[in-house]
Amino acid sequence: VYWPLFVLIFYFICPIPHFIARRVSDDSDAASSACRELAYFFTTGIVVSAFGFPIILARVEAIKWGACGLVLAGNAVIFLTILGFFLVFGRGDDFSWEQW
Repeated sequence: VYWPLFVLIFYFICPIPHFIARRVSDDSDAASSACRELAYFFTTGIVVSAFGFPIILARVEAIKWGACGLVLAGNAVIFLTILGFFLVFGRGDDFSWEQW
């Protein structure tokens, strides 16, 4: 059963609102902007949907609960990796990887 693989779509669209907000709002001196807050809201919705999708699949018995647990564990690992990437490489330091 390959239904849990549809969660890969959420992995790919998760950073898109952040990229759009970074491109649109260049005011780095402001603590928070409406565009950035909207990007956080959409990203949160995508992450919650990624965790809810396998639970719904398990509830309608399209997949087994063991597979649901494995997908949820994978979601936690992937989204923590994405968060770590943005925390480490998202800053504008003197030495940054953004220029590559």
